[in-house]
Amino acid sequence: MMISTKGRYALRVMIDLAENYGKGYAPMKEVAKRQEISLKYLERILPVLTKNKMIEGLQGKGGGYRLAVRPSDIRVGDILRLTEGDLAPVACLGCEADICERAEGCRTLPMWTEFYRLTNAYFDGITLADLMKPVC
Repeated sequence: MMISTKGRYALRVMIDLAENYGKGYAPMKEVAKRQEISLKYLERILPVLTKNKMIEGLQGKGGGYRLAVRPSDIRVGDILRLTEGDLAPVACLGCEADICERAEGCRTLPMWTEFYRLTNAYFDGITLADLMKPVC
């Protein structure tokens, strides 16, 4: 599994907003500069996060974006699923996958299923608040 630039940048933006939680709206120009991400690229990520009520925006003077909920209530897994889609390691486990005709006798399906479960559990066990902690 490979997390794309979109997923990695979304995490960086969300951590940035988490670090400014409770301080009002953060202008995207400032977030883009701090995170060294182009404003154009952020404009592709922000609507997904806004639509799913993770962040909220305000236009005009004093506007920008802020987290819609506490950093401790936002799971990394949720951010990645919004920006990456399903985190399934193989197509047959994807959310919209048809049932594979070989599933009943597939010797690798249990392995992929457990990997999928572990991946989701791992990312769902990490919140933005966890990522705000300083790195040693």
